[in-house]
Amino acid sequence: MKNTKPEDLRYPIGKFEAPSKISENQILEWIAFLEHYPNKLELLVKELSTAQLETPYRPGGWTVRQVIHHVADSHHHSYIRFKWALTEETPVIKPYLEKEWAELFDTRTAPIELSISHLRAVHAKLVYLLKGLSSSDLKRSFIHPEGRESTTLEENIGRYVWHGHHHYNHIKQLLRREGWI
Repeated sequence: MKNTKPEDLRYPIGKFEAPSKISENQILEWIAFLEHYPNKLELLVKELSTAQLETPYRPGGWTVRQVIHHVADSHHHSYIRFKWALTEETPVIKPYLEKEWAELFDTRTAPIELSISHLRAVHAKLVYLLKGLSSSDLKRSFIHPEGRESTTLEENIGRYVWHGHHHYNHIKQLLRREGWI
């Protein structure tokens, strides 16, 4: 890992920063990304061998397999958070212990096709939902219990676009460092 700082490996595109103003065009760009993300991720990983899938994306990090399963789990939770915010008044969402989930049997061993298929279905439902939301719907919010931060749905779209890019780049950086692409 020549000249690569640990922080660059952990946050290859930097940490998420919500724009101060989110335009309608930005929302449309983000939705388009979410619509195509499962296919983009699948193209990146579908030819990987079992040994490559078992390789951590960084020292002490998750394996590629765990990252793929994590993305599906995380985006599933995001979809539920959208539904809560649309049906409840500023709900406090339930977080999940992503590190512990990443160590579960299925996350460590299941075929990645399960999570790619799940991600494809979740994103199809999410994109359908998002395309039907009004600007006032997008201003609805939920509260994360850690830090008691309020997040609007429009910001949450951006957060999960960032999340998808973030983990895609974890894998892509590994593939480049190893000379696999």
